[in-house]
Amino acid sequence: MKVRSSLRGLKRKPNSIVVRRRGKLFVINKADSRQKARQG
Repeated sequence: MKVRSSLRGLKRKPNSIVVRRRGKLFVINKADSRQKARQG
């Protein structure tokens, strides 16, 4: 999982979901499991 300052590029990919957990923003992608990132 990458820690990024901006999730805009990852959230535009197909099948990606933006989730807020424990006060942090996560992007998860079920179709491409390498596309995971966290912000904050």
